Amino acid sequence: MLAWAGGASADTDAPPLTPDADEARRWAEQELSDRAYEIAQPTPFDRAARAVGDFFANIFNAQLSGGWGSAFAVIAAIVVIVLIVVAFAIWGRPRATRRSHAAATTLFGEAEGRSAAELRRDAASHAAREEWDAAVVLRFRALARGLDERGIVDAPPGATVHSFARAAGRRLPAARDGLDAAATAFDDVRYLRRPGTADLYHRVVDIDEAVSVQHPTQDVALAVSR
Repeated sequence: MLAWAGGASADTDAPPLTPDADEARRWAEQELSDRAYEIAQPTPFDRAARAVGDFFANIFNAQLSGGWGSAFAVIAAIVVIVLIVVAFAIWGRPRATRRSHAAATTLFGEAEGRSAAELRRDAASHAAREEWDAAVVLRFRALARGLDERGIVDAPPGATVHSFARAAGRRLPAARDGLDAAATAFDDVRYLRRPGTADLYHRVVDIDEAVSVQHPTQDVALAVSR
């Protein structure tokens, strides 16, 4: 009886079995698959921010330890920061709309992917062949694309030539009458089927050349109301 009791007590007090290598690896994989561990991992932004912080920390730590090399590194970092601030002050934030001009966009009812310079060149080619309808239409498109490229007036799909001319006239008051006359010439040729003439073409050329060197009265591009 005593022997049996002692055996039972030994079984009860025995420590848990130690897992073998495969079992331990499986338990570890199950534990690390927990969503909490995934959330705790640093994001790419966190890593980038840490890298930038470490970079400047190393520069300033090196500066504290002395030496011309570390001083030069600090000066170079400051110069880069100043250049970035100056660039934003002069040119402002890059416009996403300007980068999209290379892609085909709708301009006054038609898909148009050409730049202002390309439209002017094509208009001049039509004018040289006395194809005045196409010359007038393309030159006004060049005018509109040019103002859009400069960030003066944004011409969204669906904008009419007269709404564009009014918006451009508010930014360029000195050219208001000329812009309205050029829009009328475009409308007459494109939609009313009136014949284009050399006189109409040169009117549009004159106003396009005038607005291409004028500066807007406001700093923010004006979107055309449809």
